Amino acid sequence: DLVISRHKQSDRKGRGIAAGQGKTAGRGTKGQKSRTGSSKHPGFEGGQNPLMQRLPKLHGFNSHRVVAEVVYTGQIEQLGKAKVDNQVLAEAELISSPHVNVKLLSKGDLTKKVNVQLQLASKKAAEAIVKAGGTFDKVPQVKRAASAKKVAKHPEKQKS
Repeated sequence: DLVISRHKQSDRKGRGIAAGQGKTAGRGTKGQKSRTGSSKHPGFEGGQNPLMQRLPKLHGFNSHRVVAEVVYTGQIEQLGKAKVDNQVLAEAELISSPHVNVKLLSKGDLTKKVNVQLQLASKKAAEAIVKAGGTFDKVPQVKRAASAKKVAKHPEKQKS
């Protein structure tokens, strides 16, 4: 039986002289490219520093945005204070320091009248404070006091 194939069979290289691609199998003689397993990675330039390594690198995106620490309405309820600000939250160890940005989010019930002075609050959290009879005031981030070393070095920069 004669089997007719639609596809041309690929050459079986290196199978003797009569096969037409025998002996060196189209690889020429000697050299790195004639050996099995020889493959240089893309961009290889014979040991010379490749173009992609010679070119200067572009600086990547590095966000310097200060991420706000989160406090919830339920946590403010448990504090039992009439006035809540960064200092009160830091003393209660709900935030790492009084000098960080704090955002109030709505999670948990708030029934007590509380006056909140923070940097940020979600709409729902602000509504919950007002609904409970309290107030929310947006205040700027509390700055750290300049160290004595810095004050001694630059006295002209200090406010009098």
